[in-house]
Amino acid sequence: MNTTHSAELFRTAQKYIPGGVNSPVRAFGAVGGTPIFFTRGEGAYLFDVDGNRYLDFVASWGPLILGHRHPAVLEAIEKTLRKGTSFGAPTEEEIALAQKVAEMVPSVECVRMVNSGTEATMTAIRLARALTERDKIVKFTGCYHGHADAFLLQAGSGVATLGIPGSPGVPKALAADTFLSPYNDLDALKELFRLRGTEIAAVIVEPIAGNMGTVPPQPGFLDGLRTLTQKSGSLLIFDEVITGFRVSEGGAQKLYGIQPDLTCLGKIIGGGLPVGAVGGSCRLLHALAPAGSVYQAGTLSGNPLAMAAGLATLETLRKEAVIPRLNRTAETFADALQTAIHTKGFPIQLNQVGSMFSLFFCEKPVSDFKTASQTNTALYARFFHKLLERGVYFPPSAFETVFLSAVMTQNDLQIALEAIVGSLEEIFQ
Repeated sequence: MNTTHSAELFRTAQKYIPGGVNSPVRAFGAVGGTPIFFTRGEGAYLFDVDGNRYLDFVASWGPLILGHRHPAVLEAIEKTLRKGTSFGAPTEEEIALAQKVAEMVPSVECVRMVNSGTEATMTAIRLARALTERDKIVKFTGCYHGHADAFLLQAGSGVATLGIPGSPGVPKALAADTFLSPYNDLDALKELFRLRGTEIAAVIVEPIAGNMGTVPPQPGFLDGLRTLTQKSGSLLIFDEVITGFRVSEGGAQKLYGIQPDLTCLGKIIGGGLPVGAVGGSCRLLHALAPAGSVYQAGTLSGNPLAMAAGLATLETLRKEAVIPRLNRTAETFADALQTAIHTKGFPIQLNQVGSMFSLFFCEKPVSDFKTASQTNTALYARFFHKLLERGVYFPPSAFETVFLSAVMTQNDLQIALEAIVGSLEEIFQ
């Protein structure tokens, strides 16, 4: 496979952009080689600057559940674009998308639009601290909630990919306000609450972890979080930036029947454009300025292009009953892949929830960051490049989730299955 032009672009990019990329995992540092520069997407496929085509299992890290250039999303963007790109003032599109989110997500009555998932989690934490008049928060090892200072301790996603415990530049005093607890270990959290519960403003969690690979919650874990936070007067924050509108129309909270106090959204809610949101009851959300005194603002918050793309995406998901159909397709695909793994005796663990899945190159089941970290990243790197050679694009990191999109056909998935199994056979021969 020729990627000469990508290599040339990467050399140029490194002169003007730190590391040659604008988000670290894109640099291929975890898998080696030169990052692929893409020029366009079409349905389930990506095309690079050298003319190669790839079946896309990254989906822009999750937002493109409808695939690339979906007609309804493009039409909504083009129609809005003709009226302007940004006004820095209220628009009808903001109301329409907020209303749609409130209709679909069980715990949400009111919504504050922001520009990214990181902004959403930052806002949720500030709001929780203000409402509870407490400073401490709890996050779980391996869960990633954006790159704000409070969240970078033992985080997943790029932090795990780069093998670093946090980040320089995070003040020690600020880091001291973040308690860490193991994901899926309710007993450890109970002990933390016994000792420090009166200081804890909020517990923030990915209800289905997606940034240490896909790791579902064990039975009783989310219920336990809800009970502990309610008893202590803390708020429960679900980071559904990945899971929102993917595992079900109402996110993981609808799938598992657990209602958090605050919900952070992103990715799918913007239809592929930059967006984030915080949702919850109007009683809580009205603490935000100008209704209340908790300040949060953003020049491009509620940008009409992102609102239009997001609304078109959510309307399509509902109208065409996309998510149940996609989940069934994903389950069938995962079952076929699991059968091949078992039959051929590959030392691999497959975790799957809905249209999210991950392959872990290790012998034992993966249920938390400790077990996820046992995956053989060198083997994953070889696997990644074998897939590239076969025209299948997986995340360039062993700690990211693989996403199916609704436009993938049975033929696409058969091609992917053969490519995955063939790549594994080469690695383990």
